Amino acid sequence: MILQKKIIKLLNVKPKINPRIEITNRIIHLKEYLLQNIHLQSLIVAISGGQDSTLTGKLCQITIEQLRKEQKNKSYKFIALRLPYGIQKDEEDCKTAIKFINPDEIITINIKNSVLSSELSLNIAGIKISDHVKGNEKARERMKIQYSVAAMKNGIVVGTSNAAEIMTGFFTKHGDHGIDINLISQLNKRQGRLILKELKCPKNLYLKTPTADLEDNNPQKPDELVLGVKYSTIDSYLEGKQINILDKKIIEKLYLNTQHKRYPINIG
Repeated sequence: MILQKKIIKLLNVKPKINPRIEITNRIIHLKEYLLQNIHLQSLIVAISGGQDSTLTGKLCQITIEQLRKEQKNKSYKFIALRLPYGIQKDEEDCKTAIKFINPDEIITINIKNSVLSSELSLNIAGIKISDHVKGNEKARERMKIQYSVAAMKNGIVVGTSNAAEIMTGFFTKHGDHGIDINLISQLNKRQGRLILKELKCPKNLYLKTPTADLEDNNPQKPDELVLGVKYSTIDSYLEGKQINILDKKIIEKLYLNTQHKRYPINIG
């Protein structure tokens, strides 16, 4: 089996989707999961103002609203976490995303002091971290907070990594990928946009330039500059289409070099 087919099979990405069917299926499965785990009462998502967290948050809110009505149980809740590092440069997009999602509860926690405290402790121990590593500190601090909230709210942490990010390893190990459940892991960027369009999301959210925005020295740096390949090309690869041989080599190298981030190594 050639690597492209193997990756598509592992990630279970479809060549084409029907947005309405994808929305319905994800909501059904999420409701079933919550009903099977009766101690769980809330869904937790960190909302960044980007495409993926907006889509995940909206699907969670719809799920919770339907579940409350069907089960006649007001205890079900969707909680949106805002976790900025200082002042977020795309704050207006975050506000737009929150308005679109309309979460039951919003909790805002600024992670800057926690990250700086960790950086200082490392410095005192003789470890001076790079801007890139500090960015990963931010991602892990955000995930730590999500689990603290989930523990106190009888909830689960819902991830926001899409198939393109998972395949290329474009996530922080034990950070934004350290989750309980993921609704969009089988969707590429293009498919996520189609679903947001179906949900009547504001265009500026699903058409904005994707950025992890983790580095102090390069705020809002586009993901595609880091990856070295466009998301549209990665999407085509995941849909089984033929792409430029150079782009294919870049994508497959990213996949192979980041295997350790997707699958832990067990020895013994």
